[in-house]
Amino acid sequence: MLFSATSPRAIAGLAVLAGLFQFTRADMFEKSCHDLKRNLAIENATINLVQYVPSASTLMFPENDITCNRSSQAISADICRVALYAKTSPFSGVHLEAWLPRNWTGRFLSTGNGGLSGCKFIDCDPQGTLGFATVGTNNGHNGTSGLAFLNNPNVIEDYSYRSVHVGAAIGKTITNQFYKRNFTKSYYIGCSTGGRQGFQSAQMFPRDFDGIVAGSPTLAFTQLTAWAGWLGLVTGYNTTDPGFISPNLWKTIHQEILKQCDGLDGAIDGIIENPDLCHPNLDSLRCRYQSTYSCLNNEQARRANMVFKPFYYPNGSLIFPRMQPGSELESSSTFYSGVPSPYVKGWLSPAILYNLNWKPETISLADITFAQELNPFGVNTRNGNLSAFNTSGGKLLHYHGLQDYLISSENSARYYNFVRETMSLKSSDIDHFYRYFRISGMGHCRQGPGAWMIGQSTIGNNGLDPGSNVLIAMVEWVEKGLAPTTIKGVKFRGDKVKDGLSLTRKHCRYPYQNKYVGLQPPSNGDGWACTLE
Repeated sequence: MLFSATSPRAIAGLAVLAGLFQFTRADMFEKSCHDLKRNLAIENATINLVQYVPSASTLMFPENDITCNRSSQAISADICRVALYAKTSPFSGVHLEAWLPRNWTGRFLSTGNGGLSGCKFIDCDPQGTLGFATVGTNNGHNGTSGLAFLNNPNVIEDYSYRSVHVGAAIGKTITNQFYKRNFTKSYYIGCSTGGRQGFQSAQMFPRDFDGIVAGSPTLAFTQLTAWAGWLGLVTGYNTTDPGFISPNLWKTIHQEILKQCDGLDGAIDGIIENPDLCHPNLDSLRCRYQSTYSCLNNEQARRANMVFKPFYYPNGSLIFPRMQPGSELESSSTFYSGVPSPYVKGWLSPAILYNLNWKPETISLADITFAQELNPFGVNTRNGNLSAFNTSGGKLLHYHGLQDYLISSENSARYYNFVRETMSLKSSDIDHFYRYFRISGMGHCRQGPGAWMIGQSTIGNNGLDPGSNVLIAMVEWVEKGLAPTTIKGVKFRGDKVKDGLSLTRKHCRYPYQNKYVGLQPPSNGDGWACTLE
């Protein structure tokens, strides 16, 4: 025995050992991250970066394409960050980031993209704070443009399905290697293109994820872009034409639609709870005398009515559903402004027609038919047989804002019913693995006058209650068998939490619809009930 346990030297020595032990424990996560940098090897991939990033840091992305409009990202949890490039073919590849949190729960999560772009790493951070090891990719190309599709079908293949599949496989490998144990459950969350990517995973790779949260999906993708081009033709590109409808007139149209349809759900609150029941007749706005900002001339009325009609082929088969009423204030700037939608040219020009000189103003039925028949790499994402996903035990939570100004929410109900019919299932049977929630008053993926915050993203975070957060609801469904019956949404005044709660609503699973029953004010979700009427 060199010294007594009670001697000053012993006490000092124990203090040093304790300090070293505490330091070692505190530094173990960071050390594991440094070790990963030395040991990580992924086939057909180049590791660009492995770094420890402490909570409250701000990551800079100087290499991010300027069109992504995001050069930095705040980090709210200690993470080990991995950035790499993985080849998907001799002529294509994906940039991938894996954010591995200190407070890992054993769960893996993959995130999706938006539009035509590959920009989104923002969704990785909030999931890290929830303890998910999270992966995001650039969708096979940088920026928001579709120019990378031109003469490179491999990039189109990445966009259609491969980026998420490859990202998930690599992300799971990194996760298992870093934590030195296998993940327990794997999840996916995405909206818009990310929603379509989620459905593509369920259709093509039914074992990639145990639970998929897919919002406002771009299903029937080539038909969707054709419909966007058709809306431009219907409303016109000549803003001086007497038939063109100005933004002020769209405000008048919106008020008329609310007048005709707002009360169908039992409450006058500025929100159309079920647009399926709304079939506005805008002839009521025809001018009796000379056209003004408060009425429509005959041509304006014709065009406005056309917007709310489905888009058909000459033989009567459906190309795409109508724009749902209630979205016209926002759609007036995205589709009815006299400027072609950038998504129409961004997809059809480089990916389908291989002609950068093509103009959306010239879109024809021949263009639309060709795009539909080509359907490169199954980008339409229109397989109605989800049997393999169901058999594997997968769960699918689908949501869509009923005031979506980019993708008609009727397309989501169309797909749900297509799955039900393809699989010969009743809604009560399909509920076992697939549930669709209609979010009244929500725009495209987020925001709007309704109770749109359902935990779908950073900006739409709604706490950790599974009844109010779609991702946590999915975890409860997968891991405890507790399927969501409603999703509670909230809205804050000015969409700012500090300004206080504005309204709540328990959004129903399809085909149920919300009806106001009057027990509480319309702003209180307890005053509503889900019915089949």
